[in-house]
Amino acid sequence: MATVTTPDEAPEEIVSGGNDKWLDAYHDPVASLYTMTQCIALSDIQADGDWKLVIADLGTGSYNMKLKVYKAIAVASGPYIYVYKNLKPYFKFTLPTLEVNPIEMDLWGQVRENKINIFVLREMLEGMRSEGVPLTVRSLRYLQLTDVADFEAFVNLYKNAPLRRQTVITCLSTLKKSMADEDAISCLVLGTESKSVYVLDPEAFTVLTTGKKLWTVKLPANITTIETMEYNQKGFKAVIVALDNCQVHIYKEKYLVNVIKTQDVVTGLKFGRFGREDGTLIMTTRGGGLLIKIMKRNAVFQEKDISAGPPAAQNQKLNVPKKTKLFVDQTMRERENAVTMHRTFQRDLYLLRLNTAREYVKALENSMNPISSDPTEPLKLSAQVQGIGPTFKLTVNLQNTSLSQPSTDLLITFQFDDKLYLFRKTFIQVPMLVPGLSYAFDTFIECLSDKGVSDNVKVFVLKEGKSVPIITGVISMPVSESVVVV
Repeated sequence: MATVTTPDEAPEEIVSGGNDKWLDAYHDPVASLYTMTQCIALSDIQADGDWKLVIADLGTGSYNMKLKVYKAIAVASGPYIYVYKNLKPYFKFTLPTLEVNPIEMDLWGQVRENKINIFVLREMLEGMRSEGVPLTVRSLRYLQLTDVADFEAFVNLYKNAPLRRQTVITCLSTLKKSMADEDAISCLVLGTESKSVYVLDPEAFTVLTTGKKLWTVKLPANITTIETMEYNQKGFKAVIVALDNCQVHIYKEKYLVNVIKTQDVVTGLKFGRFGREDGTLIMTTRGGGLLIKIMKRNAVFQEKDISAGPPAAQNQKLNVPKKTKLFVDQTMRERENAVTMHRTFQRDLYLLRLNTAREYVKALENSMNPISSDPTEPLKLSAQVQGIGPTFKLTVNLQNTSLSQPSTDLLITFQFDDKLYLFRKTFIQVPMLVPGLSYAFDTFIECLSDKGVSDNVKVFVLKEGKSVPIITGVISMPVSESVVVV
C-alpha cells in the first residue's frame, strides 16, 4: 500500500475555475438546499432517456424535509432499504442486527430481576459509553433522559423487552456485478454507522463481500464529501473529493488531475447523466447553493504525479530472517485452531469484563466507594494521613457535589483494630455541608504496637436514620516508627 501526499498549492495547469474543462450550466447560490452526497441522485425515472436530478432536502433536520426533482429511486431509511419498481413499492430489506455487548445485556437482566437499581444501571452505562463501547438505542435513549422521575418509568417500560442493537444506513451506491455496461445488473452497496460495508445481491438480496485498501492520499484540507466519476465516452474513471477550503479535487487513481475552485464549501456531489448530457457534475454548498457544471467534450485530464512520492528507501528489500521450524509449527497450530483460540480469548475477555462490572456494582451497593451513588446525598470523600508514628493525624475531607441542595444530619465514624490503634475521636458530628465547599475533619491516631505492623482503617459517612453508610473509604495506614528515647 502506497501513501501519497498532495501539496497545498496545485500547479496552475490542473487548477480550474470552471472555464478550462467545465462549462457552467447552472448556478443558484440561494437555492436553499441543505443536503449531502448520499441524498443526491441522477435517475431516468420515466425510462425516456431524460435523466432527472433528485435531491432530498434535509430542511432544518426536524421538519420541512422535502424530496425535490430537477427536470427520481432505492431509498434508505434507518436500517431499512426500500426498493421501488416503476415508482411503486417492490421490496423491503432489513440489515442484520449487531451483537449486543454482554455487559450491557447483563446489566439490563439484573435490572429486570431487581438486583441493581436504575441509578447503578445509568452510571454503568455512562461508563461504558465514555469508554467507546457501542450501546443499543434503548441504552442511549435512557442516558439522554434528564428528569429523575422519567428514569423508573422508562426502565419499567422496556426492561422486559428483548435487547437488540441495530445499525443505521449512512450512504448508498451501486456496483456493477459482472459487466460494466450501462444497463448491466448492479449490486447495492450500503455504508452503515457501525463502520461496515454491505454489498447486496440484486436478485436474492443477500449480503456479499467487498475489497481492500490499495493506497492512501494525504490532502491539504479536511474532506467534506466524496463521489466517484465515470465518463464512459472517454473511458475515464476518477474520484471527486470536496474539501473545506472551497476546492474540489479530482483524482485518477492516486494522481491529482484537476482542481475546481468554488465560492463556498461543497457538501454534496453527484456526477453522471443529467438531461441529455453524460458528463454533468452536480454540487451543493454549505450555504444552500446549487452548482451544475458540464464537462467539455475536448477536456483532457493528464495523469501526472505532482507529489514528491515515497522515499527511495521504500523500494529497498528488507533483510528478513528465515523462518524457523518453531515459527512454522506455531503458525500451523494457530491456523488450525484459529476459531477455538479466538473464541477462548473472547470468552475470557467477556468474563473479565462481566466480573469487573459485578464487583463494581457490589461495591456501589455496599457503599464501598469514595463517591456517593445516592442522588439525594451527592458527596465526595477523601482522606490523608500525616506523621511517622506512633501518633498520626488523620484528616477526612467531605464535599457536597450538589448544585443547590445542602447536606445535613451526617456523621463520621471509623472501624479499626482496637488492639493496634487508639482513636482520640471515634465519632464526629458533621455540620451542614454547603454545596461546592470542602470541609476538613481531624482526629489523632495512636499506634499501640512497636512490632512494625499496620492495618487498614475504614471511614464511614452515615446519615441519621439509615443503617447503610452513604460513603465508605478504606485507608491503608503506614507502618509506625519506633519511639526513640534520648
